[in-house]
Amino acid sequence: MDEDDEDVPLPGRLSGINQYVTRAGLERMEAELRHLLRVERPGVVDIVSWAAGNGDRSENGDYLYGKKRLREIDRRIRFLEKRIDKALVVDPASQPHRDRVFFGATVTFVDDDDVSRTVTIVGVDEADMERGEISLASPVARALLGARVGDEVVLRVPGKTNVLEVTAIVYP
Repeated sequence: MDEDDEDVPLPGRLSGINQYVTRAGLERMEAELRHLLRVERPGVVDIVSWAAGNGDRSENGDYLYGKKRLREIDRRIRFLEKRIDKALVVDPASQPHRDRVFFGATVTFVDDDDVSRTVTIVGVDEADMERGEISLASPVARALLGARVGDEVVLRVPGKTNVLEVTAIVYP
């Protein structure tokens, strides 16, 4: 999710969910914040200080790039601080309705093309397709929410409608 989208409300029944996060997702955000504050920002400050001492700043690439990078780092720090402050940690293992798809569920489904996929539904800030994690606000997660094994749900995306059959639901 882009920092510019942080305060954009989500539609309908999903409003307010952008604060949900798993413990692991919160720990990753906190680790990124620590890295930015303790390693990356101080390193860039050192480069900018060194470059500033080299004279004319108007044509000093190290200085100009460093200042730009500092603005990017500071923007990301502010974003992470806000998100961490508002985070609502949800433990998927404590889900009482384990037969239905909710936040934190790992869901296996088959689509119209008979392709099986497995995804874990996580918070907006922690989704990572490489790890098989999708955002609670994503179209696939919204279609799957509340479904049980054997249910067929309709996924509508621009230009296409797809039917997904839930074949397995697992919670940690």
